[in-house]
Amino acid sequence: MTMTINSPREAIGLVLAELGSEVQDLVVITADVGRATRAYTFGRKFPERYFNVGIAEQHMISFAAGLASAGAIPVVCAFSTFIMRAWEQIRNTIGRMSSNVKIVGTHAGFSDYADGSSHQSLEDIALMRVIHNMSVVVPADVKDILRSLPVIVKDVKGPLYFRVGRDYSPSITDDYDYEYRLGKAYIVEEGDDIAIIAAGPVLLEALEAARDLKRLGIKAAVVNLMNVKPIDERTLEKVARSCGRIITIEEHSVLGGIGAAVAEVLTQKYPVPMKFIGVTGYGRSAKNVRELLDFYGLNSQSIIKASLELIKL
Repeated sequence: MTMTINSPREAIGLVLAELGSEVQDLVVITADVGRATRAYTFGRKFPERYFNVGIAEQHMISFAAGLASAGAIPVVCAFSTFIMRAWEQIRNTIGRMSSNVKIVGTHAGFSDYADGSSHQSLEDIALMRVIHNMSVVVPADVKDILRSLPVIVKDVKGPLYFRVGRDYSPSITDDYDYEYRLGKAYIVEEGDDIAIIAAGPVLLEALEAARDLKRLGIKAAVVNLMNVKPIDERTLEKVARSCGRIITIEEHSVLGGIGAAVAEVLTQKYPVPMKFIGVTGYGRSAKNVRELLDFYGLNSQSIIKASLELIKL
């Protein structure tokens, strides 16, 4: 799929609109945020398969589960923060029933920088990955969305949470050649002194830190953990054994996020010293995403500092 797209939400809308011709059972549902999430791009092309339920996220989820039980392939699109209002329905009508519903949470992390903490979803990975049967996918950039979303809609059966931002989308993985597979982690930089594991747009910070560390004589491996669940235990154990030290960075709370997911694996497979870089509270308003990433220390400088501390151990 070749498109010129500037933001994650634009990618979501255009990919779904393209898939609509190929997947006749695909339906898209939104909770009065079709324009903000770009779900309306699908709706303009396939109005008979596009549903706006109003500001009613709980109804949106239950409606999607009902459509799935009738054989449709529902994709729900809403702000990630407000999808969490329907956590009970997600658990009971989608997770518990293994419903084939794909939940696209947009405006995740700090991407809705101007609206402040009420709109900045920093807990959603933890809430969604704890639901049995729920897969969790966090693409790094537009290219990752183009790789993964068509596969997820056409080939992946069962509940899945797809977490993307709003418009902040530096090109990170354009030059990497890998095909998407659910449950796979991707080593995008080789190294054997320390491993930096990232999910989402902060993968860019991990790569920049690895390049700076290389100038200091430190070889850092970088892993794109876009599949948070199911998690690639084999790759995580491999980098733990080869590097002996792990740093995780995420645009999410350090409680229950990717750092916790990695630690859950390695404490059983191959324990190594670890440091988690993430958020320890709520967000705040800012002029742009970069300001928030720097304020909360989600940047390459924090990774370098943590790396040097771990290497001294």
